[in-house]
Amino acid sequence: MDDELLQDFLVEAGEILEALNEQLVDLEQSPDDAELLNSVFRGFHTIKGGAGFLAIEAMVALCHRSEDIFNLLRNGERTITPELMDTILPVLDVLEEQFEALRNGEEVADADPAMLTALEKFTKPGGGEEATAPAETTPDEEAAPIVEAPAAAAPASAKVGGGEDITDEEFDELLNALDGSDEPASTSAAAVSDGSEDITEEEFDALLDQLHGEGKFDPKNLAETDDSGKHAPPVPADKPAAGSSSDEMITEDEFDALLDQLHGKGRFDAAKVATGQTPTAATDTAQPAAAEEKKDLKPEAKKAEKKAGKEKPPVETSVRVDTSRLDDIMNMVGELVLVRNRITRLGERSGNEEMLKAVANLDLVTADLQLSVMKTRMQPIKKVFGRFPRVVRDIARSLKKEIRLEMIGEDTDLDKNLVEALADPLVHLVRNSVDHGIEMPDEREAAGKPREGTVVLAASQEGDHILLSIEDDGKGMDPNKLRQIAVDKGLMDSEAAERLTDKECYELIFAPGFSTKKEISDISGRGVGMDVVKTGISRLNGTVEIDSDLGKGTRLSIKVPLTLAIMSTLMVRLEDQLFALPLVNVSEIFHLDLTQTNIVDGQLVILIRERSLPLFYLKRWLVNGQANAELPKQGHVVVVHIGTQKIGFVVDELIGQEEVVIKPLGAMLHGISGLAGATITGDGGIAIILDVPGLIRMYV
Repeated sequence: MDDELLQDFLVEAGEILEALNEQLVDLEQSPDDAELLNSVFRGFHTIKGGAGFLAIEAMVALCHRSEDIFNLLRNGERTITPELMDTILPVLDVLEEQFEALRNGEEVADADPAMLTALEKFTKPGGGEEATAPAETTPDEEAAPIVEAPAAAAPASAKVGGGEDITDEEFDELLNALDGSDEPASTSAAAVSDGSEDITEEEFDALLDQLHGEGKFDPKNLAETDDSGKHAPPVPADKPAAGSSSDEMITEDEFDALLDQLHGKGRFDAAKVATGQTPTAATDTAQPAAAEEKKDLKPEAKKAEKKAGKEKPPVETSVRVDTSRLDDIMNMVGELVLVRNRITRLGERSGNEEMLKAVANLDLVTADLQLSVMKTRMQPIKKVFGRFPRVVRDIARSLKKEIRLEMIGEDTDLDKNLVEALADPLVHLVRNSVDHGIEMPDEREAAGKPREGTVVLAASQEGDHILLSIEDDGKGMDPNKLRQIAVDKGLMDSEAAERLTDKECYELIFAPGFSTKKEISDISGRGVGMDVVKTGISRLNGTVEIDSDLGKGTRLSIKVPLTLAIMSTLMVRLEDQLFALPLVNVSEIFHLDLTQTNIVDGQLVILIRERSLPLFYLKRWLVNGQANAELPKQGHVVVVHIGTQKIGFVVDELIGQEEVVIKPLGAMLHGISGLAGATITGDGGIAIILDVPGLIRMYV
């Protein structure tokens, strides 16, 4: 198997599979959408074609049955039902497993025979029941002038002239098209089929007599037309007609010649024959008139018409680039940013006006280049959102709930690494909203709400961050219930729980092991694994906040940076060492009289805007030998936040805001809690990038 062809197939078919997940759910909601139905059919057909070319028979068998089902749906011989969709949707999961096996170089396993059998039932019209066999006809019935034509003969008609014998159904369709009616042409005694699959010479002669008049058709005059539309000279009488045969069966060449004579060379369209979209007598007579009108066109008009017919196809505007190349370019741009920072610092020290102008120009160009390279790595969040219609649909069916999913801002672009990293946390949060947030239909109706609940998934860009939100109109969360659970689980005493604000109560669901459900379902429960979600988002330098209104619903907001490669930080100094705090975690900075501090429950705090703020001296944590250092009388305080929790870090000096490129730590330092990486500063030094959530977990 050609590796390059396989990779192309995996990319293209993978995109189709992603689209099918969303399209199938939409189709269930809009079963009359013919365009959507055709799009789904084409999706399975395209995957089947690629798999067939690569001889992946297991995939071909699965797609072929699915394609047959949607062909019946297109022809109106089946209707879309929840049971049908329950059978089709798992096909996508199996196809995904087969794609994964191909990516890993493994053998593609066949689909479960039970699945193929279930699909097979739906490939037959009428709810999977066998089609009723036609009753035997008597000689009197045999002479009846009208015979019912099969409704689903459209695909078969495409075989006309394709190297196979024409069947009765295909021939009936041809007669329908030539006759201009929806019923087969009247059959004479000579034209009645004798039951064989091939048309006999007598039957064909009867057809010619009907079309041309009795005895008026001369096979010698079957002539092919040239490109100008004029007939070639007739075949001499002493030579046999092209394609003629000594046996009693019409040959393909003779049949093609007949079609060319009736419709014009190359103008016969089998698909139109199948759907009955053939020219009527009125349009046939209009064609010569149109031809005459075309002759009267002026030379300029003819030239313009000819030019329009030879317009060049649109030029490809996109190329496929390996992501590793984009990563390399991003790394080089990162190095350029570091050099720019260094030159900017040297320019400021030099005081040379021309140097400062050149540095300012370099800064502008580098920023534009950095933005352009970042955009090449961007992907629409729709790549993640596309899986949620299926997730919500499946869970709603299993829980017997009525839920509508709304998606806003699907075109919002995000770094490809973040798109992949956000997939699992978002799936978990959406499952929680569907399972625990939305009530049962009867319960909603009793509360004066619509039976159908709504989950809104939204994305938008805010400056250099992306804001994602999951909002439901369910029953919300009761802060008093959350306080009681926290006390029962021993997370805090009752007095501490009473001091919590409602928003702080909602944050309790992110505590490890905290759950509002007495029984953990196999779907989710608000709080089951939510600490893992928050930890995962924190690793992306993101934050997650929660707000709820009892009886009205819950809203979860996630804020993540546009990219993970380059980060905006606040540079601070502790003794002689530089440290970088991610700007996403910084709330405010102020200079403070540190003699006004107090100790509450053994914790150093200071009162800011009538709220107590815990204070920590970073030097005690991060500088060797300073574990017991005394606080200065005056100091700079950097207030950082993790969700709704805020604490103050006392630092020796504030350097300023700087964009840095994150470099991984060495093997000896890798995995140390509180350290996210390192970077090269503008003056050529090394700064440690701090992981604020990790620091708080480790020291607080």
